[in-house]
Amino acid sequence: MRHIWLLLVPAGLCLAAPAQARPRDDALSGAVRCAVIGDSRQWLDCYYGAAQPVRAALGLAPALAAQVQLAQSPPPGGGAPRDEAVRDEVVSAAAACMRLPGDRPWLDCFYAAAVPMRAQLGLPMPRPAGVPAPAPRLATAPTPPPPATPAGPPPMPRPRGLFSGILNSPKPIVRDVPMQSFVLDKTGAFTVTLSDGQVWEQSPEDEVYHPARWRREASEMMVTITPDAMHSYIMTVGGEGKIYKVRRIR
Repeated sequence: MRHIWLLLVPAGLCLAAPAQARPRDDALSGAVRCAVIGDSRQWLDCYYGAAQPVRAALGLAPALAAQVQLAQSPPPGGGAPRDEAVRDEVVSAAAACMRLPGDRPWLDCFYAAAVPMRAQLGLPMPRPAGVPAPAPRLATAPTPPPPATPAGPPPMPRPRGLFSGILNSPKPIVRDVPMQSFVLDKTGAFTVTLSDGQVWEQSPEDEVYHPARWRREASEMMVTITPDAMHSYIMTVGGEGKIYKVRRIR
């Protein structure tokens, strides 16, 4: 079914004026190159990284470095591509975004096209624009005292729209901090202790798609953790191309 993309992409590119289409051309071509990746979660990260030419044209913060690297040099292998029907749906919708007149609406459309794959992988869905936030607690409710030590990562600002968490890439809360130790269970899911005492574990929905295969000493692995959409967090390890979903437990 991937041959459908080769037909859709040229047709989509013809729908925009050349001056407008060039960054979009590069982005859509990058998304198509991601097809060599077998793992669907890694494919989705590659798809997000492919949007970098349009983000740069709009003057937005760059996509995550690991995602951009995947889009620039997609790693082949890993078996036959999974969820091909969903990938076809995503790329077909992204090609249809070429009808939009501006790059920012196009970028919103490009990210919206990826929602079927997020659903397929069981990832959190962005809150649609216009959906109200949960009602605040009563003003008369007693305010609990702040904890002596933080029980988790700092709170993230509430998203302002459907894809604000993707379009406004947040800064890492942990940057290049070495591991103190790590533990892998029989499935490859990990618990990591950083040199500053923070303890993070792999999120349950991520274990199936990204089992860790670390063979280096813990002190040789530098960890970066960045807020992601829907109050979640992602972790990368220096020298790897993988992105892990994590949560802090201490």
